Amino acid sequence: AACHARDIRVPIYTTVQWDHYTAERHPEWLVIDETGRWVGTGPYEAGFYRRLCVNSPYREFFREHVQEILDTMPVDGFFFDIVAPMDCSCRYCREQMLAQGLEPADPEARRAFGLQTINDWMHEVSAMVWAQAPDATVFYNGGHVGAQRRAVTDAHSHWELESLPSGGWGYMHFPLSQRYARTLGLDCLGMTGKFHTSWGDFHSFKNPAALEAECYNMLALNAKCSIGDQLHPDGAIDPYVYDLIGAVYAQVEAKEPWCRDARPLVQIGVVSNEEFGEERVPAAAAGAVRILQEGAQQFDVLDTQADLSPYAVVILPDAIPCSPEFAERLERYLAAGGSVIASYRAGLKPAGDAFATERLGVRLVGDAPYSPDFFLPEGDLGRGLPPTEHVMYLRGLEVAPLPGAEVLARTVVPYFERSYRHFCSHRHTPSSGERGYPAAVRNGRVIYLAHPVFTQYQQNAPRWVKTLVLDALGLLLPEPLVRHEGPSTLTTALNEQPAERRAVLHLLHYIPERRGQDFDVIEDVIPLYGVRVSVRPGREVAAVRLAPSGQVLEVERRGERVEFVIPEVRGHQMVALEYAR
Repeated sequence: AACHARDIRVPIYTTVQWDHYTAERHPEWLVIDETGRWVGTGPYEAGFYRRLCVNSPYREFFREHVQEILDTMPVDGFFFDIVAPMDCSCRYCREQMLAQGLEPADPEARRAFGLQTINDWMHEVSAMVWAQAPDATVFYNGGHVGAQRRAVTDAHSHWELESLPSGGWGYMHFPLSQRYARTLGLDCLGMTGKFHTSWGDFHSFKNPAALEAECYNMLALNAKCSIGDQLHPDGAIDPYVYDLIGAVYAQVEAKEPWCRDARPLVQIGVVSNEEFGEERVPAAAAGAVRILQEGAQQFDVLDTQADLSPYAVVILPDAIPCSPEFAERLERYLAAGGSVIASYRAGLKPAGDAFATERLGVRLVGDAPYSPDFFLPEGDLGRGLPPTEHVMYLRGLEVAPLPGAEVLARTVVPYFERSYRHFCSHRHTPSSGERGYPAAVRNGRVIYLAHPVFTQYQQNAPRWVKTLVLDALGLLLPEPLVRHEGPSTLTTALNEQPAERRAVLHLLHYIPERRGQDFDVIEDVIPLYGVRVSVRPGREVAAVRLAPSGQVLEVERRGERVEFVIPEVRGHQMVALEYAR
């Protein structure tokens, strides 16, 4: 009632697959692994992590639970927590699989059945809720919004992106997940926590700079903000926690007018390999996000079902198999004027034995015969790097250019492949100076890179790998939306508010550091001064102002670009580019 008096909605939280009380009393409803054991906490372990199976009679029990809430409480919405597909071998799942002609002993069949089970269950529960509370918000939380959620978009009213960087998600999770979630057409809410680590970390405090960085990144990437706390069992709210949260939210409130109803301005679509594996932060996709953020590029994250037409360049990082359907869509996209960067095994047929389209300009020979081998900067690839060998730590592919394709750079091979028979020093064999197979091939508006460059950058961030990728991108996208002369630790996001007739550029300078062994932290805000920025807004700009202060900046116009100097970036700075008409 107190919240409603202040026009604040109060969604109701209830857990789904974790329910310690019910799990204790109905062990026959638990998820069972392929060995016949419970999934989760053992009987003598602290915790409540045994999973309940929604194919068991628990399904009806939970419907009755939700019905009781609908009957007895004012329902603004539901936050259903701990909802994920399960690889379950319980009696109920096995019986239902057999009835559908599926083989329960097949792990792939079980996983596919588990995904279909949870998707059907979400649709069922949402229909039940909306039949009785049509204005209720509904969200199912599994700790991640990724490619699997596309199929259940219509079972959600919005997305909530649980992403506590210090709680196991890391600082790459939110930008990867949110850049995908915002393409699915629903409102997005970011979620971090006030904890130094994660949930249940009572009497801990997140560094104020970290909480700022996480919330302002939500604003920059078109998400609303949520900061999680956990109430003490005595029911008393800790005022010092809300001093911390309130200090950040006061700044969020001041920034809201430049974030409301904003949409991203992007040129690049990165196809994530998440849909082909089980990692929520796959290395190839995360490496692409790192490189593009450090290069001030404006981009979305996509799956293979996404519409490619809005993007000037589509990036296929390292591990994107091409079904016949996706290969056909890529060819249509290229025929319509699009550009593609593909690397390593991206673009191969699902069997991995050949490339799915000749538009990539290469023929597969096989795995590269040497690893490591070396990239030699040539021409437009590797500008700013010394013209000598640069090691490529991960094994690439050997490819041959198709007729009409141009080899932009070749590898240089080592004297020999390191083995017990012949080796040199501690790590790898040095260069023999002999040119080898192609490292980069261009075929019209397609550039193929033979090494897993994005996975490599996520692993140990060689600057020359980032330079190679950004140079290749520059050949296909010579006029990016944003350039700046600040450090690579400065990240940017360009949005547009059509109703306000302006673009809004966000600049964030917060640096995660590995000060302890467990996770990255942000403690200090390191200001930047006199940052020169160039923006290509696509519209005539009448004035450029800092937000929310309103300070007017001097502008230089160079063709379609506007250039200006930001006096100071202290953590987060917004710049409004007001349209002339």
